[in-house]
Amino acid sequence: MNAPFHRDDRRQFLQMSLGIVAAGGLVVPARAQGLTDKAEQTVGVKPADVTPPEDLMREHGVLDRVLLIYEAAMRKFAASEDFDPKVISNSAQVVRDFIENYHEQSEEKFVFPRFRKAGKLTDLVDTLLEQHQAGRRLTEKLLQHAAGSRKDGDDRAQSIAAMQAFIFMYRPHAAREDTDLFPKLREIVSAHEFDAMGDDMEEQEKQKFGEDGFEKMAAQVAEIEQAIGIADLKQFTPKG
Repeated sequence: MNAPFHRDDRRQFLQMSLGIVAAGGLVVPARAQGLTDKAEQTVGVKPADVTPPEDLMREHGVLDRVLLIYEAAMRKFAASEDFDPKVISNSAQVVRDFIENYHEQSEEKFVFPRFRKAGKLTDLVDTLLEQHQAGRRLTEKLLQHAAGSRKDGDDRAQSIAAMQAFIFMYRPHAAREDTDLFPKLREIVSAHEFDAMGDDMEEQEKQKFGEDGFEKMAAQVAEIEQAIGIADLKQFTPKG
């Protein structure tokens, strides 16, 4: 069986083929790009593939929505409002499954080693890795205590402390990755390696979550937002 094309190989093949047809007078140049796009869709290639930095940044969006859920849970604790603690434990499980066991594994496998190899931003990478490990300890703590947090007591205190520490660390953590690390990825790898990295990350996502893994996890977070009452974005708009 022939080895599958990478995205750039398929694109080059399709564009070359269409160029030959155009040269023969069978299509006009103005239609060549449209036919290329249509042909790429036929072989399963999206005209605008999500790049590795874009993929990692949108996964940060899932993380940030979990942080908003944690904040909503702490507001309810402060106001002595009753709610199902599964909101907290389910959110922590999303963090474990999608952020720690997938997103951060992608960073540690595909991104961090390339910066170390290039000798770039190594101090930042070391700190980010240390924070990954600290985050896993906080998630484990939260999963241990969330179920008992409905009543005032040690479980609630431990849950609040874990959520506060997690938010305090991950807001700057994700921001530094989005602004300082990910944008420089193109500078330290070749174009081919950059595309191959995207293919590898996509394959890893499919192995862990099946098709549309990101969409599934975003939908799961949306259900938790609905359960704790923060699904309507309009509520965050300042009045007056």
